[in-house]
Amino acid sequence: MKFKHLYKSAITACLLALSLNSFSQNSFKPQKDVLATIKKNFADAGIQYKYMAKQFGPEQFPKTYHPTTDKFETSNSSWWCSGFYSGTLLNLYQQTKDAELLNQANENLKGLEKEQYNKGTHDLGFMMYCSFGTANHLEPKPEYKEILINSAKSLSTRFNPTVGCIRSWNSKANDFLVIIDNMMNLELLFYATKATGDSSFYKIAVTHANTTMKNHFRRILVRTT
Repeated sequence: MKFKHLYKSAITACLLALSLNSFSQNSFKPQKDVLATIKKNFADAGIQYKYMAKQFGPEQFPKTYHPTTDKFETSNSSWWCSGFYSGTLLNLYQQTKDAELLNQANENLKGLEKEQYNKGTHDLGFMMYCSFGTANHLEPKPEYKEILINSAKSLSTRFNPTVGCIRSWNSKANDFLVIIDNMMNLELLFYATKATGDSSFYKIAVTHANTTMKNHFRRILVRTT
């Protein structure tokens, strides 16, 4: 089995599921052939992810696959995509109810826990909310909640009230780098406010979003004639 098909099936399955979830059950007539395709995509993705899990340990996270050398490249838990693997496993488990996928996700989460205290990255939303956030959604646990709150606290330390933004990458003292991708990490802060009642997380997220809208977007007049 080649890894080049790994993400294709998983992404296709997840996109199809999201498309279905965006409609109410009464807004369209289910098509058996489409539902069968979705089910098969989830099943294929599950097989591939179970095979991939045998290629590395719990302290390793899939990064990419090199088909020319048939080699699999991994990262440590601090890489910005580290939370995607367990998150995908959990999404696949939600659709297939395959307990092996859940066990693999839980094992992988153990190697990710320490990143809740990582104050050196703006990607904690990707790393921790895609993983522990998904786990907590499927099966709420006090330990998941605590990890997510600690992650939000760590992310909040990168916020500068003078700039009005969360710092993206560490840089020179006179530089304050902010990229648009940072917006996708704000969901973690909204969760923390909901979970704790502490509005400081919410205020940081909204301030960052407002500053981003003001400085990262420009109106362009397009003439059609």
